[in-house]
Amino acid sequence: MIPVDALLLFFAASVALAIAPGPDNIFVLTQSAINGKKSGFIITLGLCTGLLFHISAVALGVAAIFKTSTLAFTILKTVGAAYLLYLAWQAFRAGATDISNAANQKQGGWALYSRGVLMNITNPKVAIFFLSFLPQFADPARGSIPLQIIMLGIVFIIAALIVFSCIAWAASYISHWLNSSKRGQLVINRVAGVVFIGLACRLALSKQ
Repeated sequence: MIPVDALLLFFAASVALAIAPGPDNIFVLTQSAINGKKSGFIITLGLCTGLLFHISAVALGVAAIFKTSTLAFTILKTVGAAYLLYLAWQAFRAGATDISNAANQKQGGWALYSRGVLMNITNPKVAIFFLSFLPQFADPARGSIPLQIIMLGIVFIIAALIVFSCIAWAASYISHWLNSSKRGQLVINRVAGVVFIGLACRLALSKQ
């Protein structure tokens, strides 16, 4: 069993890491600003569900493949970058009415949730980050390492849920202005498109 003080330290570190600018929280921020806090919360659930994949991979040792196999890493990061470029294309082609009605017309709950899951799973950096971060807080003297990894992963998910939900809640207030400003809708959508392109380039150029 992991001591409470170690779990609290890990939780604090997880919150700090979740707050640091990255693809996930930027994604929640832009989508919450465009579609409102409900969409941001749903995407947050999707992203955190994707974390379960990476946590399981680390617990089973599968993530080590992406750290040692150039081919596996390249394939996954290519898929992830392609998906981000697809999101950028959608953002650039959307008009003002598309944004204001996105939550009801084009972006249902399942679509938003799936988008969050896919974006997280197709980011190999998350797997490698978990592979290097979680084991630091596991100790063979405390028992099963896989069980400790799963426990730490759950704590990380809780931290991510709290941080991303706060981001979604704060960003949603921008949506009231967007819904009354067509120009504002177009601008934020173009900004979202640029962000997606930047994230895609960053992922495509990333190294193991």
